[in-house]
Amino acid sequence: MSNVREATDANFDELVVKSEKPVIVDFWAAWCGPCRLVAPEIDKLAEKYAGSVEVVKVDVDANPHTAMHYGIMSIPTVAFFAPGQPPRAAVGFRPADQLETAFGLEAYAQTA
Repeated sequence: MSNVREATDANFDELVVKSEKPVIVDFWAAWCGPCRLVAPEIDKLAEKYAGSVEVVKVDVDANPHTAMHYGIMSIPTVAFFAPGQPPRAAVGFRPADQLETAFGLEAYAQTA
């Protein structure tokens, strides 16, 4: 969880919208069972893309403004914010590899 930051209504623009790096946003809530299944997948992505893609979580109950602003109607929703592009979203549980494909994350992989 060390590579995943908590975003709030207060800091969402700073952490996500103004980020120079692409950002994966996990919209979740404590009461949401499928959200608990998504969490380890998000952690895998955070570890794999550390340094090239930022990863944040937004608790929709604690931060309703951000969820409403982006039209989050169902959770879990994982959104991908690439600089200068509209966000893309995947609703429901998806394993990490499906999220990678949906968002084209391979393009951001660090090459050793």
